[in-house]
Amino acid sequence: MVPRRPIRVWLRVMTVMAAGLMVQSGFSQGRGGASPPAGGGGTSTGGTGASTGTPTTGTLPTTNTPTNPNNTNNNNPQPNFPQPIPISGRVMLEDGTAPQETAVIERVCGGAARAEGYTDSKGYFFIELGNRNNGILQDASEIGGYGDINSAGRGGGFGGGSRGIGSSEMRYVNCELRARLAGYRSQVVSLANRRALDNPDIGTILLHRMAPNEGNTVSATALDIPKDARKAFDKGQEASKKSKPEEALKNYSKAVELYQQYAAAWYELGKLQAVGGDLQIARGSFNEAVKADPKFLPALVAIADIDVQAKKWREVVDVTDRAAKLDAFDYPQVFFFNAVANFNLKNLEAAEKSVKQAERLDTRHRYPQIYFLLGLLNALHQDYVVAAEKFRVYLNLAPNADDAPTARKQLAQVEALSASAQAQKQDQ
Repeated sequence: MVPRRPIRVWLRVMTVMAAGLMVQSGFSQGRGGASPPAGGGGTSTGGTGASTGTPTTGTLPTTNTPTNPNNTNNNNPQPNFPQPIPISGRVMLEDGTAPQETAVIERVCGGAARAEGYTDSKGYFFIELGNRNNGILQDASEIGGYGDINSAGRGGGFGGGSRGIGSSEMRYVNCELRARLAGYRSQVVSLANRRALDNPDIGTILLHRMAPNEGNTVSATALDIPKDARKAFDKGQEASKKSKPEEALKNYSKAVELYQQYAAAWYELGKLQAVGGDLQIARGSFNEAVKADPKFLPALVAIADIDVQAKKWREVVDVTDRAAKLDAFDYPQVFFFNAVANFNLKNLEAAEKSVKQAERLDTRHRYPQIYFLLGLLNALHQDYVVAAEKFRVYLNLAPNADDAPTARKQLAQVEALSASAQAQKQDQ
């Protein structure tokens, strides 16, 4: 995904279109009140948008090493295990039903998976990360265990490594939570910065039935890469991790020179070019990635992102339609971008269909602007009660967004229209 400007920059382009439509549907407070969402973008959506709020956190308690009153040189201190982290949620299929079979809840750290618990008959689960006595049996395919975090050098707490509050808070910085069920692909939830006293509820994890025409988040051309090109790519990756963009750019460029079909290298090259402000050059690199691997979804999403910023609505529709056909289950922004583009092209039926799909997939609420657009669309249908509900959700998720005052005005207007409609019914 392209590291992009805040969502408020490119989403403002809906303003003119929205203003004209809202006047027709009864808004009388001026064109400025019809501008679409412009605020934040959730917990982290690849760098877009507004905060959805910070869960309540607390300080992890410390456990002092017991001392022997008869011996000041205690050679057998008791281990100081970090406090387990409770997590609850629900696993659902895309159609909104619970899985008929039990799904395994897995923690994945550095490629090593460990079962942490199971869903019940309705898809709910509750686990405790770090509970050494959870009684969960591990499959033979699951590697490591609690030690996999330490062995990868990512902080510690279990069976070695550094101890104390600082390390315990970093235990899962490179870890994710997912559900595992045969024949399905799971959404993932980042465990970075999660603490013992955070709100345990992580919401819903959706499962998507895998199909033959699925897109790739990792390029399928990876198996054919020559050794020298892969070496250059790896050097680019290391340079990026060390915040050396010029060195990374040089190595990614070398990788694509050595192997023109290196989709992942073209994609990484495009990301750096986009960060540098060369959006059209970056788009060219993303196009090369798609030429090399037509099912490489991250590059298609990156192209759509750039086209949204450029207000090229027809191009946005074309590329997002293409991405959606590849089962873009992991990319709710594909459907959101498509909805924004169709809204501006006055294809309101298509916009509504796409934004509802975005709402369904965005279980982490990374794009609260989805609800602003839903509010506008429902207002156009004169369904003021539902429109008000969507505006309230938006304001709840992004209360400090730049467009929060506009959303409040819209909310007040649809509430007034709803009250007027109710009064007319009573008079009749």
